[in-house]
Amino acid sequence: MTTSPAAGQTSGPADLHLRPTVEVRYWAGARAAAGVEVDTVAGSTVAEAIEAATALRPGLAPVLPACSFLVDGQRRDTAAPLVDGARVEVLPPFAGG
Repeated sequence: MTTSPAAGQTSGPADLHLRPTVEVRYWAGARAAAGVEVDTVAGSTVAEAIEAATALRPGLAPVLPACSFLVDGQRRDTAAPLVDGARVEVLPPFAGG
């Protein structure tokens, strides 16, 4: 597991204490684009967490528009709120049936 010390530092330090810390796990093509299996970032919504992850892993940007997101095992849209310790999974489309 890879944890980034710079995770979530897209805003000022005071803001970090207000946003939950979440794990972002990448699957298949998203993992290849990120170059790691998992990151820890801060974000109040799926969108904020994905934005923080993309700041750490710019290679994700072209993959994300086609991805689905799970929060603690449930499919969610990018406006879904996050709680501290949540797991956000990034799933690109999979080939096959």
